[in-house]
Amino acid sequence: EINHQKRLLVVGLFFTIPLFLLSMARDFGLLPAGLADANWLPWLMFVLATPVQFYVGWQYYDGAYKALRNKSANMDVLIAMGSSAAYFYSIPVMLGLIDGHVYFETSAVIITLIVLGKFLEARAKGRTSEAIKKLLGLQARTARIVRDGQEVDIPIEEVEVGDIVVVRPGEKFPVDGVVIEGKTSVDESMLTGESLPQEKGPGDPVVGATVNKLGRIKFEALKIGKDTALAQIIRLVEDAQGSKAPIQRLADQVSSIFVPVVIGI
Repeated sequence: EINHQKRLLVVGLFFTIPLFLLSMARDFGLLPAGLADANWLPWLMFVLATPVQFYVGWQYYDGAYKALRNKSANMDVLIAMGSSAAYFYSIPVMLGLIDGHVYFETSAVIITLIVLGKFLEARAKGRTSEAIKKLLGLQARTARIVRDGQEVDIPIEEVEVGDIVVVRPGEKFPVDGVVIEGKTSVDESMLTGESLPQEKGPGDPVVGATVNKLGRIKFEALKIGKDTALAQIIRLVEDAQGSKAPIQRLADQVSSIFVPVVIGI
């Protein structure tokens, strides 16, 4: 997604920047008279704007079609309508069918700026995905539990609530629980950010993925799988990644009202 949006942004900037500069120079009288009044100038703007409109902006046409097919109007519909109005109005002006001003740069700038926002959003989500991967990497892969008087190494997925888990110095706690035997200090920096180890003894809670620093201890597993503190942190990050920003929800709500009104008028 990041690479896709980056490619669209690069293409959009490649065509939009010269188009915008050319248009502004003409509007502010910075171009020589012969160039500003040239019949081919609107055609050049058309050539520069068309790839932006239909290649870079195609994702918004696709999103608008899907939204309208579901009898709703979202931000994609608003983008498609706004850019298309400027682009398609400019074509008869370019052909000399009507008098007016061409607005090819307007449609290109609208789409390119929106793609810039999409790229920044995709990059932010990519960083969130990397953060999730790092959190997943904090989990222990196995747990050493006591069964039938013997210490047995098993995959963390097979740990059950109530199992007695043994953790040696330097090992990670595989799940959440409470200490029942032994004393140690635990590095909880992954959870609290506190660099100093916390002393733990019988009755004290321990959290999965934290690191046992000193003593060998036993603890009873109380929370496993999706109920552990680390799993809940990962779930919160994933929920935040998948949810819409408040401003985007507001834009969709406004679009659902504004677009039908504009079409009706």
